[in-house]
Amino acid sequence: MREPMVWLVWGLPAASVVAGVLLVVSAVRSGGADEVTDKVQRRAQIQVSELGPDQRASAMKLAVILRIGPESIDVLPVSGDVPRAQPLVLDLNHPTDSTRDQRLVLQPSNHGWSVPAKAEIDHDWIARLGPTDGAWRVLGRVQTGGHAVRLGSALDVN
Repeated sequence: MREPMVWLVWGLPAASVVAGVLLVVSAVRSGGADEVTDKVQRRAQIQVSELGPDQRASAMKLAVILRIGPESIDVLPVSGDVPRAQPLVLDLNHPTDSTRDQRLVLQPSNHGWSVPAKAEIDHDWIARLGPTDGAWRVLGRVQTGGHAVRLGSALDVN
């Protein structure tokens, strides 16, 4: 049994089985990588999401700048008639790890809205901003290392 081909006959299938088991274990432990925070209704094979808040933001022509500073997070209005007297809710969602998500309530300030908070900039954030009643929403993606981003309606093409 000194023939080297015998190892290929047994070794190659054994290595394939081990690799397959490791791949399945890795996939099961990683969890879902497509986190979606919207409320979604499922009908048969179709998923339906509520687009009303995006349509209202588009009709109002809303756009804001989200600025992540060292000690605070600020929102500055750019266009549209953003109601200035009410607080806004900012969801900063990690693209793959929902345990790192943050929900912040920004209070009106002299130039827009602000909250004393820190946010990591060593990874991307999916930012979603709207009033506490959810009447409208604007969103955008803060890139790794970024300190500011424009948030707008998901239905507007930039």
